[in-house]
Amino acid sequence: MNYKKLGNTDLKVSTICLGTMTWGEQNSQEEGFQQMDYAIDQGVNFWDTAELYSIPPKEETFGHTEIIIGNWFRKSKKRKEVILATKVCGPMRSYVRGGGNQYGKKNLTDAIEGSLKRLQTDYIDLYQLHWPERNTNMFGTLGYKHSDEEHWNKFEEILESLQKFIEAGKIRYIGLSNETPWGVNKFLEISKEKKLPRMMSIQNPYNLLNRSYEVGLAEISIRDKIGLLAYSPLAIGHLTGKYRNNKKPKKSRLDHDDNFWTRYNKPNRENAVEEYYQISKKYNLDMAQMSLKFCEIQPFVTSVIIGATTMQQLKTNIESVNVNLSEEIIKSINNVQKLYPNPCP
Repeated sequence: MNYKKLGNTDLKVSTICLGTMTWGEQNSQEEGFQQMDYAIDQGVNFWDTAELYSIPPKEETFGHTEIIIGNWFRKSKKRKEVILATKVCGPMRSYVRGGGNQYGKKNLTDAIEGSLKRLQTDYIDLYQLHWPERNTNMFGTLGYKHSDEEHWNKFEEILESLQKFIEAGKIRYIGLSNETPWGVNKFLEISKEKKLPRMMSIQNPYNLLNRSYEVGLAEISIRDKIGLLAYSPLAIGHLTGKYRNNKKPKKSRLDHDDNFWTRYNKPNRENAVEEYYQISKKYNLDMAQMSLKFCEIQPFVTSVIIGATTMQQLKTNIESVNVNLSEEIIKSINNVQKLYPNPCP
């Protein structure tokens, strides 16, 4: 396994992060336990979850993934071996504390205490804001519409609230998710000016079909030591090749809930996927491993969040750390990007 520092901390996290959002929906607790057992044995010490999981989100499965992880901690007694990341969800769903803004002191308190209870732990290593409260683009949305009339918790107030939980030992570090360059810069600027806790990571989408992170945010990640935790590195399975030629394997994410993943329904997706598939075949590489390794070796990436619904998928994904991509392969990959620029932003 490979490791990198989380932000400017002394924490060394595995460059493969165990994603967990299918547990409690597509995967049972028993299967989640098997994945955690295997991952920890392979040196994967970094796990990511969220209070909103399982995915697709539903009221009846809210918090189920954290419960499964907490039950594993209780059974395995291996909490200290894991660098655990979770998230407080942003405004959207009425069944989560009324659905309004979530980053005020009361809602943050309820969210953190709820996660700690479900996870059966006294502390969270990395606590992330799942998406911005303010009106901005996320989850593949284009067409930014600005409004000065909206109300949201200001950056300084959020950081002041989080500071209290850090001082109480309930959170070690904090991070962002689905954030924009402006938002990242404001958090960093205010934390420095006001001597408040500093964001250590950005969890945004990044894969061969969506390299928009390279515009703006990549430079911030490197210069300000706030690395990317790349989610959806396989574009929900498109970059494994399993959906080629309009296939939809049973128990896959598209088979389970096609309507939730419309962000990948873009005109040039199939063409780009086919090009990447041909590159993997030419160089005798597993397509998933090639796609994951490309993300891992980027200088702005701290860790790549993998998600698997089968043990074979998990083993294949973790093995990607041992793959080598030559300059020739990387050039071929970049040529596809020029041919089909960012087909699924």
